[in-house]
Amino acid sequence: MVEIISVRFKEGGKQYYFNPNGEQFHSGEGVIVETSRGIEFGECVQGNTPVDELELTAPLRPVIRRATEEDMQVREKNKEKEKKAFQICQEKIVEHGLEMKLVDAEYSFEGNKVLFFFTAEGRVDFRALVKDLASAIHARIELRQIGVRDEAKMLGGLGICGRPFCCSQFLDEFQPVSIKMAKTQSLSLNPTKISGTCGRLMCCLKYEQDAYEDLVKHSPKQDSFVETPDGAGTVCSVNLLRQTVQVRLDSAPEVPKCYHNCELCIIRSGKGKRPDDYVEPPLEELAKLRKPEEKEEVPDLKGSASPLAAALEAVFHGNTPQYEGFQTAEQEDGKRVRRQKQKGARRPFTETDQMEGDKNGSLGRNPNSRTRTERTRTEKQREKKPERTKQEYSGKATQDMGEKKSRPRRRRSKPGGMRNPDSGSES
Repeated sequence: MVEIISVRFKEGGKQYYFNPNGEQFHSGEGVIVETSRGIEFGECVQGNTPVDELELTAPLRPVIRRATEEDMQVREKNKEKEKKAFQICQEKIVEHGLEMKLVDAEYSFEGNKVLFFFTAEGRVDFRALVKDLASAIHARIELRQIGVRDEAKMLGGLGICGRPFCCSQFLDEFQPVSIKMAKTQSLSLNPTKISGTCGRLMCCLKYEQDAYEDLVKHSPKQDSFVETPDGAGTVCSVNLLRQTVQVRLDSAPEVPKCYHNCELCIIRSGKGKRPDDYVEPPLEELAKLRKPEEKEEVPDLKGSASPLAAALEAVFHGNTPQYEGFQTAEQEDGKRVRRQKQKGARRPFTETDQMEGDKNGSLGRNPNSRTRTERTRTEKQREKKPERTKQEYSGKATQDMGEKKSRPRRRRSKPGGMRNPDSGSES
């Protein structure tokens, strides 16, 4: 067993093993290590861990030391230099008229080398560009051509699922993805739906491919001739995840029926002719293929650790939850009635009042109805208060109106007649 630590140089990049030289490192610490490109600054993502020597493909390089504050400052200065070098390189590319797209610029930790990443459709002659960059930046220049998938990994972004790119988050290496995977998973072959932002097939098609390949082995193919509990027929559609198929029976080809894979007996796999010597067995024997119905388990609500989870599970199964502390709607209604009685508030006459009256041998009394003593008491109170008649109300109204002077109404003259302003009569 060999003790190692994992170091990452870029966010979302590949992890490399290094020899800690007997020192203890923790995740998140900065380290200075020796690589094939020289001395580099990295981040420890996994502390001291023993690993079998057979897992190591190359001899381990040692960790020089822990990163200090000065190393952090040097790293920040290199990032500022990278931005300036990126702008200079873009200007030089435009001057030379090269058909290439600059993606990123990276300074070495010592600052004596600059690495430029670019994409292009074909080969590019950039020898003159390297000379101009070396004279402008005064450092060793290296240009490296990458693919569109590496470009997406460096730049990052959001996929069609709404999450960050898998390649920029956790994928160390790109796995080969083919269009056959989309066909096996019954996905749409529309390029816009199965392609990523980089223009290549999405890496996530590889994630579930092994599970789909295993399901295909236990499922019949399309257009297979099978026996079902209801007779023989032809498979018209297959659902791999549910492990069910749609079968068009010979006896009733109009409407296909759904069956589980375990209920089928495959006579012919895939397309082809129906066997000439095939004789359909009787329905009594075919009925034995039917899958036995599983009994639904009643949840134990009393022994459940969470009453809320037990209640939700009972409601999901269509049962009424019963556990300590739960009250039905009738019990809640009874509590509400008793509470209103104590406060003396009125409530509507319900069926429960009628049922209580029938049990006692008398009609249910409406809580809003008043007894004879209550009616006489209210009538006596009304007799004490003098009621105003309509005449009093009308007299009061006329007194109020009398305070305002009313204008005399002018009589309208008949059509065709003349009105004498002096006498006020018509002539």
